[in-house]
Amino acid sequence: MNRINLITLGVKNISQSLKFYHDGLGFETSVTEETPGIVFFKNGGTKLALYPLDELSKDINESDPPAGQGFSGITLAYNAKSAEEVDRIFETVEQAGGKIVKAPQRVFWGGYSGYFSDPDGYYWEVAYAESWNFDENDMLIID
Repeated sequence: MNRINLITLGVKNISQSLKFYHDGLGFETSVTEETPGIVFFKNGGTKLALYPLDELSKDINESDPPAGQGFSGITLAYNAKSAEEVDRIFETVEQAGGKIVKAPQRVFWGGYSGYFSDPDGYYWEVAYAESWNFDENDMLIID
């Protein structure tokens, strides 16, 4: 089980989240409905999906669905190929209505990184390091 095929975000308002990720950030999808039952994005590598939070909770355990308790300890990440790309992404996020949690800055591990949150409070890190290499699918190579 050494791979992750799909990450599903439970969202409170699927229309708002679809607009944020598709219209605001440019994530590609074949979904054309304003309020779909589920959204799959056509990103490279691991796929991202949006699904109504209450339905996702019931899918996990219908008789005793889990309830959110704030920060779950999980972040999502986008690895950029330059510091300028990080800055451009943060400009796009802000225009799309995302919340800048930590503006991009030089960080202790030698890279350039910042955090934003989406409309449902999921945290994304956007980071760059000069030492990083990417494969033919633009996925970060980690040895």
